[in-house]
Amino acid sequence: MAITAKDVQTLRQSTGVGMMDAKKALEANNGDMEAATQWLRVQGLASAAKRSDRIAGEGAVAVVRDGNAAGIVELRCETDFVAKSEEFVGLVDEIAARVAADGEEAVSTFQDRLETLLTTLKENISVGRVRRVVAGEGEVVETYIHQQSGRGVNAVAIVVRGADQEVAHEIAVHIAFAKPLYLSREDVPAAEVDAERATVEEISRNEGKPEAALPKIIEGRLNGWFKERVLLEQAYVKDEKQTIEQYLHGATISAFAQVVVGG
Repeated sequence: MAITAKDVQTLRQSTGVGMMDAKKALEANNGDMEAATQWLRVQGLASAAKRSDRIAGEGAVAVVRDGNAAGIVELRCETDFVAKSEEFVGLVDEIAARVAADGEEAVSTFQDRLETLLTTLKENISVGRVRRVVAGEGEVVETYIHQQSGRGVNAVAIVVRGADQEVAHEIAVHIAFAKPLYLSREDVPAAEVDAERATVEEISRNEGKPEAALPKIIEGRLNGWFKERVLLEQAYVKDEKQTIEQYLHGATISAFAQVVVGG
């Protein structure tokens, strides 16, 4: 019986095994789907399907710089034990290097490797967040990673114009610590701003603040909210008397990306 690509895909979806394993199982059982499923169970491969429902709350991140680009990749798993394993850490490093070189779509080329790792390590393993930044003419790209127990847990990539590598590195370290959500105030979605404004207004009214003073109080609280979330307005972690924008001394940040395991 001829084995079609559709047959292979159907078996993959029902068992969670890789393409080659699905094809091998069908060929060994003359295309009989039920017999092939049983064959995979006997081989200890089909159990991968059950893992897809388990929570992958652990993992590792990697960041790699390649010329004027940097890629960040998060690989998720279920346990700290697997997240620290040599195969797991090696794969996330390799994927990040490919993303830096070729773009975010390069992740798709690792699908079979991921499925093999899922089978060998017997956990729900998947690619999480993927980010890539690219520096243009007159810009520098820098990266930073915080490691814990032999694997990356907090990765940052940044592109800066008008500053040297040292300044870019210092800001990358700041981002790792301060975890900003946006580059500038203009980047914050209007819906989030409106919701926060309504919240602080309600809080201020409930506190019995004078009506005439409300606009100034609301703006003050809203400014504090922005300073927690917006990179350029955050106090520089090594000198809280100046903001990141002031620390830049006229240089500008073109882009940044951060991925924290479990974040």
